[in-house]
Amino acid sequence: MKTRSPLPERRRKKAEGRRGIHPGRIMAAGAKVLPQSCGAGGSPAASPAALHGVFAALVTPMTSSQEVAYDQLEAVVEHLIRAGVHGLIPLGSTGEYYALSPAERRDVLTATLRAAAGRVPVLAGTNAGSTRDVIAFSREAETLGAAGIMLAPPYYSLPSLDELFVHFRAIDRAIGLPIMLYNYPGRTGVDMTPDFLERCAGLAHVRYVKESTGQMARLTELLRRCGDRLGIFCGCDTLALESLLVGAVGWVGGVVNALPKSHVRLYQLAVEQGDLAAARRLFFTLLPTLELMEGGGKYTQFVKAACALLGRPVGPPRQPLRPPSSAEMARLRLALAAVPE
Repeated sequence: MKTRSPLPERRRKKAEGRRGIHPGRIMAAGAKVLPQSCGAGGSPAASPAALHGVFAALVTPMTSSQEVAYDQLEAVVEHLIRAGVHGLIPLGSTGEYYALSPAERRDVLTATLRAAAGRVPVLAGTNAGSTRDVIAFSREAETLGAAGIMLAPPYYSLPSLDELFVHFRAIDRAIGLPIMLYNYPGRTGVDMTPDFLERCAGLAHVRYVKESTGQMARLTELLRRCGDRLGIFCGCDTLALESLLVGAVGWVGGVVNALPKSHVRLYQLAVEQGDLAAARRLFFTLLPTLELMEGGGKYTQFVKAACALLGRPVGPPRQPLRPPSSAEMARLRLALAAVPE
């Protein structure tokens, strides 16, 4: 598989200028707009330029030798945008950021921005093990033209919530981009409680939360307490429908890479058209696949395998992860057969 290097600096700046993206710009040109709604107390829950809808937690395509396939990444971006996704998030856990070098991370973000060409907002995952590294990755994302960043607690170190607040505050002060906080204690070992997230809502650039505990009561509590200041995204695929119905502004998921049309259609039915009966029917066809992905302990591996089964291969995960077994592939194939993608 041929791999393409990022745009040279002069060409990149020229291209960004044509599509209205400049370093530090809050929203990418062409970002879709959510009408204002009301949160707790009747105050506006989102600005007219708020992020909303279905955001794909992008896979990072690999060659058979586990090198990043940049051309293939651009093809994935094009397919997702044509399918109607509202935004893209490269360099999250589904994108295997932890297995990429700093140069590869920069190149993945550059290729994503180039392919998106301002049509949808791109939020960059900028996680790392130390505050100084997260700031460096976040400033780089801002310079390259990202519409925002996504941050989870640093891995392995297990900071206390007070330490984590100081960490987020330092990043918030270092950049001018909107920040989406990502709460997934099953991955990070740190649970960002509603009290903590309400405290973070006071930071200048913290605008969104991807809530991935899998607890519906947690999401509704965040909406009640912070919905007038934070846009809450569902980050647990198996709770997507109920999350959208109670007021989540969108859904961030990795399965979007494989089934983008179904994800977008669910959002349209539940949020834009208010057709609950049709939304339920579609969601129930998606559930076997979503439950397998969420509960199988191999989320990234299954997402990449699903892309291949549906005719859009993105290569293997980078080791230490390995492709699913033949038995797991059979289960995945059966689940996907029920989805009218």
